[in-house]
Amino acid sequence: MNERETAPGGLALVESLVNTLDVETGTDSLDTTEGRAAFGLAGQDVSAARELREALRAACLAHAGHRPPGRSPAVLDELLAEAPLYVTVAEDGSAALRPAAPGALLSRIAEALASAAADGTWARLKACEAEDCQWAYYDRSPGGRRRWCSMSVCGARAKMRTYRARGRTPSGSSAPDPAPQ
Repeated sequence: MNERETAPGGLALVESLVNTLDVETGTDSLDTTEGRAAFGLAGQDVSAARELREALRAACLAHAGHRPPGRSPAVLDELLAEAPLYVTVAEDGSAALRPAAPGALLSRIAEALASAAADGTWARLKACEAEDCQWAYYDRSPGGRRRWCSMSVCGARAKMRTYRARGRTPSGSSAPDPAPQ
């Protein structure tokens, strides 16, 4: 879905990791050398990255108000407990979390989430409501109520399904009106 802007700050890393799997086609860019290199992954790290990706997707779905069966955002909490981070203090006295292992994907994700949670942007990273999509996107809408990654694709499909389900009669039902008695 290319009508969207990338998420701000470190959330761009989170968004891009979630979007390594195209749910509709089953294409996983972590299956490619280039896809793994984009996240600094070695062969043995790929299964852990996939587990992290799906835990992040579950959290993004939860941000959008969806709870798919079999997935819990709580898994992300368990994974992040393993991320080594430390606090740094700058010359101006400001503090921030930093990865203890800068190249480690889990630590980089944990740093991004901590920063986004602190600045209030984490809850705006959502996953598309469409079951055949679930693409991560950053919700820039004023009310924070966006439901689809793309209104022109997933939103249009959902609205068309709703329209078809209502039927084409003026009353919105597909059954004929009862005969007068």
